[in-house]
Amino acid sequence: MSLITFLQKSFLLFTVVFTSNSFAQTTYKIPSNVKKIVFLGNSITYQGHYISYLETILTLENPAQKREYINVGLPSETVSKLSEPNHANGQFPRPNLQERLKRILEKTQPDFIFASYGINDGIYLPFSPKRFHKYKKGMFWLNKQISKHNIPVIYVTPPTYDKTDGEAYSNVMDLYADWLMSLKYTQNWNVIDIHESLKNELLNHQKINPDFRFTRDGIHPKEEGHWIIAKELLQSLGVTKIQNATNINEAIAMYSNGDKIYKLIDERQKIMKDTWLNYTGHKRPNMEKGIPLPKAKEAYKTIQLKIDAIIK
Repeated sequence: MSLITFLQKSFLLFTVVFTSNSFAQTTYKIPSNVKKIVFLGNSITYQGHYISYLETILTLENPAQKREYINVGLPSETVSKLSEPNHANGQFPRPNLQERLKRILEKTQPDFIFASYGINDGIYLPFSPKRFHKYKKGMFWLNKQISKHNIPVIYVTPPTYDKTDGEAYSNVMDLYADWLMSLKYTQNWNVIDIHESLKNELLNHQKINPDFRFTRDGIHPKEEGHWIIAKELLQSLGVTKIQNATNINEAIAMYSNGDKIYKLIDERQKIMKDTWLNYTGHKRPNMEKGIPLPKAKEAYKTIQLKIDAIIK
């Protein structure tokens, strides 16, 4: 599918802007008619901090634009359909998106999708062409399924894996992220690179403090790591006001009542993510069930009224 055809079908607009560093940066625009945005991913998406940050800033930027940000990230998930023999101490194999994507699309009816996979797809082993092929195959499958529904999608590169926890797997993630970015130019995919930003920030911090880490385990970013993810997404969506903010608190301080709006949105995200996961269904054990969808929707509306009252 050509880029023009894809954009005509999906209504995903983009522009190219030039920075003072003389490189081209693609800026994407979420169309104004988008009402439901779904986030596909693994445990980092399930953590949800970057989604709360993103929703907060976009809401503060355009309070009149009402959108639902649906987090269906599932811990341990892959698109490669691979799993370690002893994953979770042998309790269960890694779930895969192939098992649940159809239900997600049917039950959430998204107008727009963000998808981030890769960190689990090499199953924390040194580089293997076979495993890499499985990841590629899974990503092409995902793009084909989304394209069938003419849903605009932005792919997000996998985050960094801290070299402190294993240089070999850190290099694997470099390769996976580079490959995904290459599809932006060879396949006209819409891709935002969070990997390079996280990697550069991590290296800069570790030059000063070798013990500095964005994660507790090499994988899951702490809140400052989630802010870097959110900031990269926001800047790629054309929100430049927050480019010098080093955390979410500095960012929301730039807006009237930003702290109040953020707390309400974050509270709502925490309620809704377990509800949506349970409602759409999955095979991963030991997950919270959340409250039933009708009650969750009531809670959603109640919080929205509080947000509207503050914005007015």
